[in-house]
This record gives sequence, structure tokens and C-alpha cells, in this order.
Amino acid sequence: MGKTVIIATLAFLIDQISKWYVVFHLDLKTKFAIDVLPPLLNFRMGWNTGINFGLFANHSDIMRWGLTAFAILISLAVLWYARNFKGWGAALLFGSIIGGALGNAYDRVVYGAVADFLNMSCCGWENPSAFNVADIFVFIGAFGLIFFSEKLKKRA
Repeated sequence: MGKTVIIATLAFLIDQISKWYVVFHLDLKTKFAIDVLPPLLNFRMGWNTGINFGLFANHSDIMRWGLTAFAILISLAVLWYARNFKGWGAALLFGSIIGGALGNAYDRVVYGAVADFLNMSCCGWENPSAFNVADIFVFIGAFGLIFFSEKLKKRA
């Protein structure tokens, strides 16, 4: 379980540092848009009060604290389940989910919304949505568990 906590901590820190750098240091919060490698990668500021793609974004405190509590409960459940596995592969997947979920929960507590800033488009398709590094960690962890859980080493 120690490896999972290490990975979760690293994922959380990478997420928060990326948000600080882009949103505050590069001042995306007031510029709203910075083209990095258009159209492949752009920074577009979005404060998401809901879940993915802005679903359930109604600006209420109930939603804010409900989603925060849900992220914390899911993180605790994933950590509890992760104790059945050993090795860095399992720690990477479980820790990624935990770190990403807690990174977005932290945003909700501190800012009232999740800071989304990554926008990727390609080949004539313009993506209207933004996401963040925490979302990437959660996706990688969930995807990895779905497709590779059979290969993870379980504890005896």
C-alpha cells in the first residue's frame, strides 16, 4: 500500500503543479486562452463545477461538497482495494486514480471548481472541452485496471 500512496502523492503533486503553472503563473485565469501547438495543444481556461464535460454543473454548494466527498470516498475505497495487490504496476494504476481524484477534489475545496485547461483538437475537428492532468491520471488508472487487471500481481 505504501507504493500506491507514493504514486498517488506524485500524481496529486504533478496535477497541482501543472495547474499552478498554467492557470496562475502563465495567468490563464485572466487570459482565458494560450495557443501552445495549435490545433493539437492549446490552453483554454475552464472552471468546471460539475463532472466531466461540465455535466451537473449547477454551481450549488451541495454539488461542490457532494462531488468532493464522493472523490474522497472513491479514493479511500480504491486505496482499500489496492491492498490486495502488490508491485509497482498495481500501485501505478491505483495511485493514479487516487491522486487524480484528490487533485480535482482539492480544486473544489480551494477554488470552488476544478481548473481545466488542456484543449486538444486535430484534423479539422475543434474540441470544445478542456480537461486537466488529474483527469489524465484517472483515465490512465481506470483504463489500466479495465484492460490489465488480470496481469496485476495479487497478494497471497
